[in-house]
Amino acid sequence: MSHATEMSLPPEWCDDERMNFMFSDFNENRDVNTTDWDSKMDFWTALVVKGCRDRGAVCVNLQDLNKTFRRKDKSPLGLATVIQSMARCGKIQRESEFAANVDCGWLSWGVGLLLVKPLKWTFSTLLGSNRVPLEESFVVIELVKEKAVELLKVYRSSGFASRSILSFPELCTLSSDVCADESTLCMALLQLQRDKQVTVSVHEGEKIVKFCLAGQDNVSPVSDVDMGIYQLQRSEKLLGERVEKLGLEADKCKEEARTLLREGKKSQALRSLRGRKRVEKRADSLFAKLESIRGILDRIAQSQTDKMVMQAYQAGVSALRLSLKDVTVERAESLVDQIQELCDTQDEVNKTISSGVTSADEDIDELEEELKSLLDESKPDSISSFPEVPTNGLRIPGEPSLPGFQQKKMTSPAKRLEPAQ
Repeated sequence: MSHATEMSLPPEWCDDERMNFMFSDFNENRDVNTTDWDSKMDFWTALVVKGCRDRGAVCVNLQDLNKTFRRKDKSPLGLATVIQSMARCGKIQRESEFAANVDCGWLSWGVGLLLVKPLKWTFSTLLGSNRVPLEESFVVIELVKEKAVELLKVYRSSGFASRSILSFPELCTLSSDVCADESTLCMALLQLQRDKQVTVSVHEGEKIVKFCLAGQDNVSPVSDVDMGIYQLQRSEKLLGERVEKLGLEADKCKEEARTLLREGKKSQALRSLRGRKRVEKRADSLFAKLESIRGILDRIAQSQTDKMVMQAYQAGVSALRLSLKDVTVERAESLVDQIQELCDTQDEVNKTISSGVTSADEDIDELEEELKSLLDESKPDSISSFPEVPTNGLRIPGEPSLPGFQQKKMTSPAKRLEPAQ
């Protein structure tokens, strides 16, 4: 069970009774015991997918599965049935069938077994037979889609994201953490080509891959402009490497001259310095060419930006023209006149309402003033208008005044005046 140790196995793997059932062959007729048949099929289907995911692979074959799931010197007897069922459900697909709908550019790559192996079996023969070829490779659709998404994400987050075309060696280096081997990378590229996210081709014997840039829905075919940019980028890289190499060589000549000078070998030191000058001259010449190439690439990038801006302007003009399709100056003037007329009517209505409210408020103010005046009139006269209260004795009309008597406080009208003591 050496291969099985490379992946995490389910808990029931140690249950002999359970695994004896799982390792037994499937009944020819599923209807005999549907529950057991489906339970065994679900177990092995999930384990096959999980095993591939744990290994970072996207393809399986019957021979590898027999080795991977070997237990106590026994291999599962029903794995061929599992592969047939997964193929019927579309969970796996033969490599040759998987690549059948891509263009002939893949054939010139010569990478992977599916690109050079003849079609020995047809899909209908596979489904109609109980025999599955041991070495026939199948692509797990779920896993290859996951791998394609990971590869595209790695590309767009790398320093190559500004470049649409990459060489295959560059892509292999970039995807080393995602794709375990070259075959897995090819399967992921096939899926991306199916999704119209990449296109592959061969240019002057070199395998290249063009990616769909961020913001684009589909990748465009490789054009002469793309190849021109790719050649300039390759030249930039090669010239940069040569300039760096010449710089190191110049430093080496300088160190040699310093060493020879310490040893008293002045003539040899001078030759080393002359060699350093020649190397520096070549480096300066290459650096000037490198700067020219970089300038051209900058202009191309600027032109592409200008092209994108012009396309955006064109789209904006088209959208604006479409949005103003039914709008004319006459209609606008008519609408403005109607709006002005309605505004004038509204102003008149507001003025009328406001004037009515104002007159009512004025009537209320007048009524308030009148009410106040009535209240003032109803009040008694002030104290100063009344006659003064006599402080001496009071004289009753018709009676003589009685001296010596003082006025007593009257508690009632019947009280009389009493003589003062």
